[in-house]
Amino acid sequence: MAGTSQTASEDLGGGMSQDGRAESATEAFVAHRNLLFTVAYEMLGSAADAEDVLQETWLRWVGVDLGTVRDQRAYLVRITTRQALVRLRTLGRRKESYVGPWLPEPLLTAPDVAEDVELAESVSMAMLLVLETLQPTERAVFVLREVFDLAYDEIAGAVDKSPAAVRQIAHRARAHVAARRPRGVVSPAEARGVLEAFQRAVETGDLQRLLDILAPDVVLVGDGGGVVQAALAPVVGAGSVADVLGRFAAASLQPAQVNGHPALIRRLNGEIDTVMAVRIDDGLITGLYAVRNPEKLSRMERETTVSR
Repeated sequence: MAGTSQTASEDLGGGMSQDGRAESATEAFVAHRNLLFTVAYEMLGSAADAEDVLQETWLRWVGVDLGTVRDQRAYLVRITTRQALVRLRTLGRRKESYVGPWLPEPLLTAPDVAEDVELAESVSMAMLLVLETLQPTERAVFVLREVFDLAYDEIAGAVDKSPAAVRQIAHRARAHVAARRPRGVVSPAEARGVLEAFQRAVETGDLQRLLDILAPDVVLVGDGGGVVQAALAPVVGAGSVADVLGRFAAASLQPAQVNGHPALIRRLNGEIDTVMAVRIDDGLITGLYAVRNPEKLSRMERETTVSR
């Protein structure tokens, strides 16, 4: 439901009962909910905060006179973006006091997410970390333009900037991201192959095989949030990373689809202990992201739908 005709809008604003307007508002929100969640999640890197943003979006949406809304999808995205920007600034202050490195909250995603290459890249752990380096408004503009292909005038309404300013921000954000994003698109088959080799090397404690898979300058980032043990700074270099991974030897690792890409899950006593996502460049693992903070693992028992 991308929009409504003027006649339909007039009917909503005029003769329709309050119950009818509420039902129409609910239908529109439900129809676009997965999209709105994805927008908020890509801006925040936190599913819990994205859900809070959707609650705020709903509260504002039910108060809107639908008779004035020509494009319900665009209007909902605008509300969501504004609420996400408010939450993003709050998150920034929260991250300043976070214990150790902060990683995005991982999502268990359906296998078909990988078929939409652009969507899969945009929600990948590696890309979300690149987006963390943008200013809040830059991040909003980049997500809305590059991922969801919104027009500049629609984005302008969402971020309270002129279309000309949005174009400049988009250009700056695009260049910033291009300099930091993974160097090439990795096919799902290639990613699975690298991850399977990595899994075998870790589980068997085969140091040489592990070193063959890791890039010399690989970086391991662990997020324990001060709740569980994790390195308080990124671990850099194949040798140092291999030493840390040695603690996973003999552990059972389970393949999973996380944020649109193959990843590994470690369970202890039946509970998820670690979610490990990877960044792959030129056939080697250049980034390892180990999320251990229990507060960030609660959604990993069920699939989360992301969409454009």
